[in-house]
Amino acid sequence: MKVIREDVATWLKELAAVENDPVLEAMHLEAAERKFPIVGPEVGRLLFQLASVSGAKRVFEMGSGFGYSTLWFARAVGPDGHVYHADGSEENARRARDYLSRAGVLGRVTVQVGDARDLLRDTPGEFDIVFMDIDKDQYPDGYEILRERVKVGGLVIVDNLIWSGRVAAGEGDPATLGVRRYLELMWKDPSFLSSLMPVRDGVGVSLRLR
Repeated sequence: MKVIREDVATWLKELAAVENDPVLEAMHLEAAERKFPIVGPEVGRLLFQLASVSGAKRVFEMGSGFGYSTLWFARAVGPDGHVYHADGSEENARRARDYLSRAGVLGRVTVQVGDARDLLRDTPGEFDIVFMDIDKDQYPDGYEILRERVKVGGLVIVDNLIWSGRVAAGEGDPATLGVRRYLELMWKDPSFLSSLMPVRDGVGVSLRLR
């Protein structure tokens, strides 16, 4: 697997930069100041597009940080849609509520604090999209949980599947092995058709077929 060239990645990030959006701009600034990993505008645009073209109205996020990806999804699902934000940090949840309120979309989001895997188990119903961006060593366990929770015709979207190119190695740290194992499980699952998009650090998109 070829990792996108650094100069190309930098240019694409600049091209995708969001202007005249004070809430997103504030979130970009906070992420930079705190060195907090967010999916960034490149992936944010993709999440919005996938949710929009699929007509998604019910989205569950496993690992939501302070609400950056949540905001992209909340705008995509519209006023009659709903997004479930799940993160282990109460502080992240507080900051997410603030940003989402400032953006005028808090009413279409449920902000939950705890282990995203447990929160998904405890939230009833099927989802049009399940987005996973939790600790990478937890990806295989996340797969086992989410595979039955996305509806037929729905999407599983997973971030960091190129994992800076380390995923191609046959061994590594628990995070790398977790990403690699997730890919093996999902790509061999006959219930899904999966693709890996080389956007930023690699975004997996899996369509549930049955």
